[in-house]
Amino acid sequence: MNQRFRTLLTLGRVSNLPTVWSNCLAGWWLGGGKNYWTLPLLLIGVSALYTGGMFLNDAFDANFDRQRRPTRPIPSGEITREQVWLWSFGFLAVGALALAVISKTCGVLALALLASIVLYDAIHKAIVASPWLMGLCRFWVYVIAGATGIWGVNGWPIWCGAALAFYIVGLSYVARRESFRGPVPYWPLIFLAAPIVLAQLLDNGLARKSAILFSIILALWIARCVRTIFQQDEKEVNVGKIVSGLLAGIVFVDWLAVSAFCPKWLGIIFAILFGATLLLQKLVPAT
Repeated sequence: MNQRFRTLLTLGRVSNLPTVWSNCLAGWWLGGGKNYWTLPLLLIGVSALYTGGMFLNDAFDANFDRQRRPTRPIPSGEITREQVWLWSFGFLAVGALALAVISKTCGVLALALLASIVLYDAIHKAIVASPWLMGLCRFWVYVIAGATGIWGVNGWPIWCGAALAFYIVGLSYVARRESFRGPVPYWPLIFLAAPIVLAQLLDNGLARKSAILFSIILALWIARCVRTIFQQDEKEVNVGKIVSGLLAGIVFVDWLAVSAFCPKWLGIIFAILFGATLLLQKLVPAT
């Protein structure tokens, strides 16, 4: 792989893009689906905002990375900080424009997502509560995607987006230990259960069985990812591996969100996106 191209892929953390696409599909389906013409613009717009946010993250963190993560692209000299700023602004502009083309509502919501991304990247190393901003970013993805469906923004993408946001908060608090020494705390793991709790509260009748099935699948995956946290007295915990697994688990969160009325073709796409995330993580670091 061309070194320049690999540097860009690393900066954009593209191994996580399938989880962004699954967010879009879940939010769109919860918004009523159909309006298929909006999907390409939705996927392009949100992907560009995500990628631009990742580039912006490295631009803001350049000084920190020189001390703690010298192998990142900027401190290692693979690319200049100025070039990363330009790439980030370009991606963010394309993303906001693509979503604005869909509708005025999507355009306004895209600005809310853009503001959350910039705010997170600017202050996430300075405040302990920054994982909540990361969760807010994924929440806006659900709401934007819901706005592209025939029903538009309604309770389903909002509630399911909130459950995903809590999952991201838990994941992000664990991820903070990748750069800072110390044991991984247990309490953030509680937030990872939010999608399961919501599914059990809202899904009933015919939807109950699928909610239970996918809740078990998600719970087993979370347990697989975090099990070493409970063994950290015996051996060193690989936080990066834990976080990568939990990031892949976002696809299961999205699948659970739509499980009640998920058609077979959409389930197949979620399965493919989960596999694609795991495969890409072997090629490009997820964090």
